[in-house]
Amino acid sequence: MKSTGWRAALALAATLVATSALAQQPGMVRVRGTIEKVDGSTLTVKSRDGSTLTVKLADKARVTALVKASLADIKVGSFIGVTAMPQPDGSQKAIGLHIFMDAQKGVVPARFSQWDRQPGSTMTNADVTSTVSSVNGQVMMIKYADGEKKVIVPPGTPVVKYAPGSMSDLKAGAQIFILGAKKMPDGTLETAGINVGRDGAAPPM
Repeated sequence: MKSTGWRAALALAATLVATSALAQQPGMVRVRGTIEKVDGSTLTVKSRDGSTLTVKLADKARVTALVKASLADIKVGSFIGVTAMPQPDGSQKAIGLHIFMDAQKGVVPARFSQWDRQPGSTMTNADVTSTVSSVNGQVMMIKYADGEKKVIVPPGTPVVKYAPGSMSDLKAGAQIFILGAKKMPDGTLETAGINVGRDGAAPPM
């Protein structure tokens, strides 16, 4: 990658870390939905629960693209995010995978946490230490700062990878995920970073 590309990727990673911290603050919400209209830096979004939201992008907001990928793109050493459901045996059953860019490794926190994709779900950002095929799908071992998880990836599990994005990726019909948006007094939401599916990709987190 050219030096300008690395700088862009590092800036993106820093934005993700900052947005992750903001998402933990009171008044911050996650947004999942589909863009219905774009008016400059203001988006009309149909959220996953069916409500219509007005999302304003802050000055110099970071746009990150998510592009379709496959399990073949995940190798030993890949830094990935796993959206999953805990299983009785302690393993995690993946419901979505996203592959971080190389420049995000070491910047985006490697950790396991509870998640809100669906009730009881989890999120793990971790390095892949092994991956093998099984009768139930792909089995991966992933390691993060203070632990490791066994992940079962059923056939058909959505996989995407991060890529630098731009305002041109924000268009009607595109699906988005915002890690942390601030609730404003007028009921609108404001965000400094947005993830958007490119060419029909859907954020699985």
